[in-house]
Amino acid sequence: MTLDPFGTRLTEAMRRTGTPLCMGIDPHAAMIPPLFGDASVAGSPAALRAVGDFVMACLDAAKGKVPAIKPQAAFFEAQGPDGLKILAALQREAIDAGLLVIIDAKRGDIGSTSTAYATAWIGHDAPFPSDALTVNPYLGIDTLDPFLTHADSQSAGLFVLVRTSNPGAGDLQDLTADGKPVFMQLAERLAPLAAARIGSHSWSSLGIVAGATWPDEAINLRYTLPSAPFLVPGFGAQGGSAAAALAGLKKVNGIWEGGLVNSTRGLIFPKTAASASTKADWRAAIDAVISDSSSALAAVN
Repeated sequence: MTLDPFGTRLTEAMRRTGTPLCMGIDPHAAMIPPLFGDASVAGSPAALRAVGDFVMACLDAAKGKVPAIKPQAAFFEAQGPDGLKILAALQREAIDAGLLVIIDAKRGDIGSTSTAYATAWIGHDAPFPSDALTVNPYLGIDTLDPFLTHADSQSAGLFVLVRTSNPGAGDLQDLTADGKPVFMQLAERLAPLAAARIGSHSWSSLGIVAGATWPDEAINLRYTLPSAPFLVPGFGAQGGSAAAALAGLKKVNGIWEGGLVNSTRGLIFPKTAASASTKADWRAAIDAVISDSSSALAAVN
């Protein structure tokens, strides 16, 4: 089946669900509720059952309510080879259910290594199927070429790390040259690449990661990258407010467009679900926080 470009499919998914909210699925072993089992011994049969049951329960809660999920590869890698099988199964089931899959693997290398990463992680037919991949550009813009080539061939997308949400982001990203911080110089170099990949809804398939903890920078990045979707971490548990998370997005006919606002701990590990004694009670708590988070984002003008 021929797919529309990622930027087009992202916009349509956001319009269909009415929200930019993205569910991060990071199975922290120590945080998985006991009712799913014992995940304390990485890679053990018990841990694999707990992780598998938990992430699939999260996916079931996301279906029809959010446009995308964002699994973090590291937490599946921590469970060994069988953990990666769980990740691939999660990705495939999400795609089959009509959700977009943004795989957060932050790959980045040179030449043939980047090509191998791209083959593994990008596209619906990849061993780890996805609609978009996070990539690290700080080895140089040329290292993005294999990712871009493969993403284009698969009608898939990329989210390039530009302004990350962590407190130490400025250690390197804020260094200045020619009067501009590194992250803005990177954005300027990405601008023509994003402009070349604009789809039918005026959004590109090349996006950036821009943390909710830096709303002023997000506004400047939007000016430089008018068509690039933003993947916005840092909303909720990391301290980013709804308004800050949406600083780089645009509201069109009452619906936010131009990016995804990710929430992980706030959606899959809320305090209201930690003490649930049944999976039904757990699911009710997850449904409530998804609804509340979507409403908080929708209320921002």
